[in-house]
Amino acid sequence: MDYSFLIKEALEIREKAYVPYSKFKVGAAVLTRDDKIFAGCNIENASFGATNCAERTAIFKAVSEGSTEIKAIAVVGDLNDYTYPCGICRQVIAEFSQEDTEIIVAKNETEYKIFKLKDILPGAFTKNDIYKENNNA
Repeated sequence: MDYSFLIKEALEIREKAYVPYSKFKVGAAVLTRDDKIFAGCNIENASFGATNCAERTAIFKAVSEGSTEIKAIAVVGDLNDYTYPCGICRQVIAEFSQEDTEIIVAKNETEYKIFKLKDILPGAFTKNDIYKENNNA
């Protein structure tokens, strides 16, 4: 599938990143199962633990608007190299994904790689694991 439209959204929102400490801008755009797009950028804080990644910003925007299933997510950070979601973001992506959810890491609209969640977070702990535990107890 051509994800240039989703990457374009991630590139645009990347410019709104609030990064006074790292100077490392990241943009993400989520395509939900109901075909809506939500974009988010990274937002830093002097108390680094309060910083929020672009991926989580986009996902939380989607969820807060009632779209809880991710079809695909595009991530753009360094324009000269591929920027992958951090571990926490991978876990949040897993919470709202299916097996066929695609993660696109991009430098620009034409240079990108596509992964399935299982490729970047093998053995993910998911809500299905919780359901299994609760139903087996």
